[in-house]
Amino acid sequence: MKKIILSIDGMTCSACSNGLEKYLNKQNGIINASVNLVMANATVDYDENILDQEKIEKYVKQAGFTSLGIFKGFEVEKKSKTEKVKFIIFTVLAIILMYISMGHMINLPTISIFDPHQSPIVYTTTLLVLTILFLVYGWDILKNGYKNLIHRIPNMDTLVALGVISSFAYSLYGMYQIIQGNHNYLMDLYFESSAIVIYFVKLGRYLDGISKDKTKEAIQKLTQITPNEAIIEVEGEEKKVTLDEIKKGNIVISRPGEKIAVDGEIIEGKAHLDEAFITGESKPVSKEIGSKVVAGSLNYDGFIKYKAERIGRESTVSEIVRLVMEASNTKTPIAKIADKISGYFVPIVMVIAIITLIAYLLLGFGVSSSIITFVTILVVACPCSLGLATPLAIIVSEGLCASNGILVKKSEILENASKVNTIVFDKTGTLTYGKLKIAKVCNYSELAESEVLKLVGSIEKKSTHPIAKAFTEYMEENKLEYLEINDFQDVSGYGIIGKINNEEIIVGNSKILAKYEIQNSYEQEEKELAKQGNSIVYVARNKQLIALIGVNDVIRENAVEVIQKLNEKNIQTIMLTGDNKETAEKIGEELGITKVIANVLPAEKADMIKKLKADNQYVMMCGDGINDSPALANSDIGVSVKSGTDIAMDSSDVILTKSDLGSILRLITISEKTIKNIKQNLFWAFFYNLLMIPIAVGILKPFGISINPMLASLAMVFSSLTVILNTLRLKRVKLD
Repeated sequence: MKKIILSIDGMTCSACSNGLEKYLNKQNGIINASVNLVMANATVDYDENILDQEKIEKYVKQAGFTSLGIFKGFEVEKKSKTEKVKFIIFTVLAIILMYISMGHMINLPTISIFDPHQSPIVYTTTLLVLTILFLVYGWDILKNGYKNLIHRIPNMDTLVALGVISSFAYSLYGMYQIIQGNHNYLMDLYFESSAIVIYFVKLGRYLDGISKDKTKEAIQKLTQITPNEAIIEVEGEEKKVTLDEIKKGNIVISRPGEKIAVDGEIIEGKAHLDEAFITGESKPVSKEIGSKVVAGSLNYDGFIKYKAERIGRESTVSEIVRLVMEASNTKTPIAKIADKISGYFVPIVMVIAIITLIAYLLLGFGVSSSIITFVTILVVACPCSLGLATPLAIIVSEGLCASNGILVKKSEILENASKVNTIVFDKTGTLTYGKLKIAKVCNYSELAESEVLKLVGSIEKKSTHPIAKAFTEYMEENKLEYLEINDFQDVSGYGIIGKINNEEIIVGNSKILAKYEIQNSYEQEEKELAKQGNSIVYVARNKQLIALIGVNDVIRENAVEVIQKLNEKNIQTIMLTGDNKETAEKIGEELGITKVIANVLPAEKADMIKKLKADNQYVMMCGDGINDSPALANSDIGVSVKSGTDIAMDSSDVILTKSDLGSILRLITISEKTIKNIKQNLFWAFFYNLLMIPIAVGILKPFGISINPMLASLAMVFSSLTVILNTLRLKRVKLD
């Protein structure tokens, strides 16, 4: 299976995106297609043995739209001067048209040559010419409306096109009657309705475009983090190159005040780098030889050289943008419901308009009144606001998450995070920093303490567990040489095994003793270490216990505050750890977590998650992603705390690149605000249509309340603006 994201041209409302999505999903070889109206793109998973990009683009064309090739990313399109000038010109023409056609009705001064009673032919011809200009201006609307009707996916443009052409055609008939001398038709001309409907639709699109660009700004900033140029070293000489010219292995130079161009590793020099855009850390981070650097980081004060490792699409920034883009192209359950409704909406409106037209004619309202009512219904029922209600809110929220170091892989997480009532935390590396230090060594062998630590440090070097860092750091700080390890084994959930000088060394937790039938004669010392809050590492040589090592960790700075706030939200918090019970309970007590489950293996963590879900709990699992993968995968929402450079390898639903657990609270807050905003948008969109369609039909005419096509098109604009302005409020959400 392969995935492709195509830029799509010609979509104007949710009926368009929904119709294209349905059409693509029907095609042989397409596994899944998701169309995003706001981003104007289509994400297609397909069987590469059946399809390729060219064939998929043909399907897009067959559906009535145009593929513009591979989606380039979150680029905000600036409105061209030509577009602005054109809009200003037609605004002036709209005012002139309205003055000529309706000025005499409200006793405004009239120009005799344009007076309908003094010069009916000139008056009518002038209206015709001005209206034709507007038809040319809105030709894209008319063409798309016709095209989508032919392809049996009628959309907003179809409604507008039918209404405009109907009123224009009837006005042409009226003009013919006037030329024949029947001046009674002077009051039955609706050229201005055709023109002004197009003008207001164009106005709405112009404002929509500006608003959509604003929703993408937070995400677009990510693509602007890296510099456009950099200095590389070639055969001892400095050379300025563009980012695209940098290759893996190139030596890149960075001076104070410059941004890091690509991900890499420092090979010379030392500096403090600002990585706030990735980690959220406000303080610059000290970097030296061997340290990793991330593209977009700001070099504060040092001269460094670094070797390029991850460039272009492989870089951390590109990976973040990709994750955010893919998330914005997935759909929340509420969005799928809205899309389904909007897919039926346009045909239903067309049926209502036709039935009303026939009913008006049969009831003797006259052709003129019947057609205008028909046009009004088509125009007022534009589903644009319905189509914008969900995707706009999702894009804004995705940007808000990204700018706060929260990478959400699927947009449905933004809906589901608000449902969470249980959060399960791993301990080491999640509730704590995972920066372990050796606190105490209980040595029961003839070896010196440093020799015992040398044995453990040598074998731990091959481990990826956070505890291993405590021993490798000890080795490096004391400049001890690593011993040769043979027959290394990583026994997941228990510990590690290896041979040193033909002696079997076993290092792990208490369960490893039972697994290999190793007797523990030091239970009192074990309890004392645990009471002091130590994680205990058991060391055996040739299946004889030779040492207990207490390792201390540091609780994350704001972990206590986060747990307290979660408890205030009535969200149950649980600690799930492979550590011993005494240590886990002591840390749980410090944090305010009352339910602590200790001594569990990775597989048992997953079983515990399943059990909680079976009890109707909506479970979020938060771990460091090393031994927590099964639990993360089985939870409703898997959240991993990662460094910025680890995100490409992560398999959880949400990645927190900030180094504090407050991001979990921010995610829940954003989710709550997003769902509330979407519901408000959908309410206003539905309320508008439920209110305006009956008025357009004429139900309130006996009470003197009615609208015409011009007012209908203006109301349509206000409907979309209501949704847009409500959505933009999300950008001002307070998260702290």
